[in-house]
Amino acid sequence: MSPAQEREQALLPYPLTGPAALEPPVEWAELHRRCPVARVALPSGDEAALLTRYDDVRLALSDSRLSREGAANPDAARVADGESSIFTSPMAQTLNAEGHDRWRRMLGRWFTAKRMQALRPAMEATADRLVDAMVDQGKPADLVEHLAFPLPVYVICSMLGVPESDRDEFKLWSDTFLSTTKYTSDEVAAAYRAFESYMSGLIADKRRTVAERAVAEEEQDLLTLLISATDAEGRPMSDAALTATGQALLIAGHETTAGFIAKMLAHLLSDRAGRWERLLADPSLVRPAVEEALRFDPNGSAFGMIRYVHEDIEVGGTVVRRGTTVVCSMAAANRDTDAFDRAAEMDVARTPNPHLTFGAGPHSCLGQPLARTEMQTVLSVLLRRLPGLELAVDARDLEQVEGLLTRPLRELPVRW
Repeated sequence: MSPAQEREQALLPYPLTGPAALEPPVEWAELHRRCPVARVALPSGDEAALLTRYDDVRLALSDSRLSREGAANPDAARVADGESSIFTSPMAQTLNAEGHDRWRRMLGRWFTAKRMQALRPAMEATADRLVDAMVDQGKPADLVEHLAFPLPVYVICSMLGVPESDRDEFKLWSDTFLSTTKYTSDEVAAAYRAFESYMSGLIADKRRTVAERAVAEEEQDLLTLLISATDAEGRPMSDAALTATGQALLIAGHETTAGFIAKMLAHLLSDRAGRWERLLADPSLVRPAVEEALRFDPNGSAFGMIRYVHEDIEVGGTVVRRGTTVVCSMAAANRDTDAFDRAAEMDVARTPNPHLTFGAGPHSCLGQPLARTEMQTVLSVLLRRLPGLELAVDARDLEQVEGLLTRPLRELPVRW
């Protein structure tokens, strides 16, 4: 696109929305074809460059000339007016200061696929109890309320050693941090202070416990393990980083995964004969079906990822200038027909499936083995327990919670 064409292109309001909760924005196809670097206006009114093609998004997420940390620069675009968004929050800045590579190495050893699979029996037992309670209440029922939301909360609270009784507070805090329109800057700042105070107190309690006595193996939650862990140079994680880690995992570990679970089930049940019944006939497809749900959902990665351009870079035939804030739409990239055959179709047996929902490069989602395990567990339990499950409303009547970066379903009414 020439400089004149760039000036002529009207700013698109971002995020883009589809005609229904399970449908992609109509603009994606045109952007894929004609406008790989589109000018968009964020909720704050600031301008950013939107990337929608698979190769371009993957490049931007992996190239060192663009960074997540740069989103905190004074000249970077702000997601929401007057707010410290989740991308530039005190929590994110604390983890950046700790050293991203060092932090990932210290934490990554606990988030392996093998460790997550070891948690699966407990996840299945929890899912079964939640299904029991839903069935006892009677149909129709809301799968978000009864399963998609509570299961990830129970799992992440158990992993971190956080009381499940505090989950309503976590929900309020995470909604505040992920909102783009609802809360004032003062409300967001107050929520961060409250969350930080809660988490630092929890870590102080665990540190005292570790100092006072040997902690039995069954009591060794993730935060307790991290208190005693050191990096390759023998340095422990700072208290500030431990607090920010707990905050980040609680938000990502329940809010985003709950959204993934609900959207996955909504897509499978919206074409029951072609998707759900195929899984009933062949449960070995659960794993690829989860990957396809992650690829296919137009809001699977919701807002996308923010990157700041540190030096001029060519993307999609366009030079993106230093100082530009870039939005990488992984969801749009996952529907790129140059990257995926029949990209607009949901194929529960699709393989390989190199989707970008969890990102790419050094900032790819650390918790993706956990999210995958929870999604596979929920799907397996529901196929076993409620094979007759179906939507209790038309799929086009499903509604998203607007104003949140994750854009989850408001509810998912079902019967069986």
